[in-house]
Amino acid sequence: MYRRTLPALCGIALLTVGLLSAQTGDDAHSDIVAMAATTQPAARSEAQIVAAAGATTPFVTVEAETGTLGGGARVRSISPGAAPPTKATLEGEASGYSLVELKANGDSVTFPNNTGKNANSLVVRASIPDSAGGGGINATLNLYVNGAFRQAISLSSQQAWNYRGATTDPDDPRSGGVAYRFYNEFPLRVTGAAIAPGSTIQLKKDAANTAAVYDIDSVDLENVGAALAQPANSISVVSNGADPNFSKDSTVAIQNTVNAARTQGKSVWIPQGKYLTNSLVSKPLDFTGVTVQGAGMWYTTLYRKVPLPANSWRSQITVGSKTTVTDLQIDTNAIWRGVGGTGGSDYGINAGGAGGWLIDRLWTRHIDSNWLSGSNGIVQNSRTADTYGDGYNINNGNTPSPDKLGLNITVRNNFARNTGDDSFATYADAGAGGDNGQISGAKILNNTAIAPWWANGIRIAGGKNVEVRNNVVNSVSSNNAMDISVFGDSGHPLESATVTGNLLQGGGGWNGARHGVSIGSPSSTSQFPTAFTNVTMSDNIIRGSLTAGLNIDRTRVNVTLTNNTIDRPAKQGIRVSSGVTGTGKFTGNKIQNLLPGQVAMENLSPSTFKITTG
Repeated sequence: MYRRTLPALCGIALLTVGLLSAQTGDDAHSDIVAMAATTQPAARSEAQIVAAAGATTPFVTVEAETGTLGGGARVRSISPGAAPPTKATLEGEASGYSLVELKANGDSVTFPNNTGKNANSLVVRASIPDSAGGGGINATLNLYVNGAFRQAISLSSQQAWNYRGATTDPDDPRSGGVAYRFYNEFPLRVTGAAIAPGSTIQLKKDAANTAAVYDIDSVDLENVGAALAQPANSISVVSNGADPNFSKDSTVAIQNTVNAARTQGKSVWIPQGKYLTNSLVSKPLDFTGVTVQGAGMWYTTLYRKVPLPANSWRSQITVGSKTTVTDLQIDTNAIWRGVGGTGGSDYGINAGGAGGWLIDRLWTRHIDSNWLSGSNGIVQNSRTADTYGDGYNINNGNTPSPDKLGLNITVRNNFARNTGDDSFATYADAGAGGDNGQISGAKILNNTAIAPWWANGIRIAGGKNVEVRNNVVNSVSSNNAMDISVFGDSGHPLESATVTGNLLQGGGGWNGARHGVSIGSPSSTSQFPTAFTNVTMSDNIIRGSLTAGLNIDRTRVNVTLTNNTIDRPAKQGIRVSSGVTGTGKFTGNKIQNLLPGQVAMENLSPSTFKITTG
């Protein structure tokens, strides 16, 4: 197993210059006062934080820009300190803000298998152009191992290239929208022998590879084990008529198996295969109250082939109290966002229930979001990619319900890439009437968020006793690496949150004023207009933001910052906007590698936001 850490952004060599945000003698910072000497917890080293952060995964990711280029291949990237993009770009949506472009025949990128293990499976993250009228194209790219042709990799842009603000539909490039969502992931099993340790892997554009350009972001190398065997005391969906060969619909057969297992006190087994679930039944699959297991996320796939354009067609899987779902993949043919909408998107898992639930080793692709509510639920060891909404959203629904309380939900050791909204989020909503309860006890632990194409890497939108610990965020395109605030006028305030040990790289994208970390509070039109946001941040690394490292925004914020490192922000290290009321307790923080002309701290609310330092 491997931990995804990404210790540097865009290959920058970092030198500590020891700038302390709490140590400044400028008259402009008369709002900063020293606290009496107190004993503070020992700071964790940057190496310790990096080593502990992120998900432990069964694959290793190789960034394309670290490979050896052949022919006329070139690296395209956002240079550190450059002005952030004003719209979505291929570089901005790439992990590490960097990609390799293959444009002419003979262009290639080569890298070794340095995992120490065989690799029998790859996931190539790449972009090829859209068609002139939208809808995408299909093309291949050739894979060579140790210089010998191995196989053609099938790529497509049919589930990429949406257009923000399009006047017809989000897939139409001719209706005035601005392009984004450029990339897709392409899992493949390597034909022939597994790629041995030390072997070279080459992606090459040959004459048979007909896309005008191939933009390669990264490749995952994995040695996938054998398919799992059917567990004891289980009922196979195949015995009830489900088709593992993807030739006929299996929705009713799967649901009938679940119903029988619930009645008989047994579990559900979904053998190796790809199962079509596009039946226009009255409601989506409901796994509540049973254990559903597949043969492994590379072996068992439930594929939702939604009839497009869809018309209020729901394809989510409902998970209720005392449900366990493990070892399978959910994929769809959705082409744009809109839950139950015309683009075919819907939740992957819609979880709720007061009795707890477990999601383990689940791979979701091309879904809207994994929507997580109820009490005492856990999502772990899972992956999500190419979503149209959030990766994993901990919430309390929008109306009061004992099955949607949002209490003590844990999301741990998961990997999210190319999400269409926050990769990991809490969403505490009071509802239109203000009578929906507060989220409490949400935990986002040891997860990895890579290159969300919209919104934030991690968003804490209200709640109390929220814990966000030891996560990695890398290369956010549009918004912040982390956003700490509320969601809309009905959003509950953030009563208390602990944010510690996170490695946050990039952020400060094209969607307005964004930063590495942004902290805000309810607005004047909120149901909670006088509420404060209360957050404690310690031992975090905020690195390579495209704007300010950490921004404290309007209106009411109390924040404690202890032993954090802000490294090479493009603008200020810490910025306090004008119009902020509250307190900042800053101790042992380090701001380093500032660019020329930038300052460690800028407080534009010196009379109302008081900073004390230790």
